[in-house]
Amino acid sequence: MNKFKISREGVPTIIFLILCGGVFLYISIIPALIIFALALLVIWFFRDPERTANYSDGKFFSPADGKIVEITNTSHEFTGRALKIGIFMNVFSVHVNRAPCTGRVDFLEYVPGKKLAAFAPKASEINERNFIGFSTQWGAVMIVQIAGLIARRIVCRLNRGDILEAGQRLGMIKLGSRVDLYLPEDVILRVKLGDKVKAGLTCIGVMGQ
Repeated sequence: MNKFKISREGVPTIIFLILCGGVFLYISIIPALIIFALALLVIWFFRDPERTANYSDGKFFSPADGKIVEITNTSHEFTGRALKIGIFMNVFSVHVNRAPCTGRVDFLEYVPGKKLAAFAPKASEINERNFIGFSTQWGAVMIVQIAGLIARRIVCRLNRGDILEAGQRLGMIKLGSRVDLYLPEDVILRVKLGDKVKAGLTCIGVMGQ
């Protein structure tokens, strides 16, 4: 059985809430209980379970927990023509993002923007977002971390030149939002609109053999 794990990005907030709750124990029990309850919610929001799957070559895995809300053809300067899969994360999803496949980070770009509802396709174009492009044996693959109405911080732990394995943690979007995945156009999809997916576990698509 895997031990319960918390993402390191959540540790400062959790420690702060526990300390505040401890202080309020000497002042008033009701505020203290409210703060401790909030701390439990934050612990749940920042959970980071261990995950493994059959990460064989030619498979692309979901970079985020959530629901498939968009599948469309698109293009980008890094990927060229690509198939975009939009994944909407809610506040109850695991917020940690993972590499969809093995590859080298050759493109990083942060774009400031708005924080509108992330389930709408327009969010990919106008919201605050962070682009992460991978060079792989199958061509260029990219994920885009997109801030939403509630999410207030995008976290990316990567630098150009980093080499990641499929399923490896790469960052998170605090309190959910949206992640877009750009795959080669000739990928064979294994998901459809409305499907629920899990980061590092759900196979999004495969390359033809």
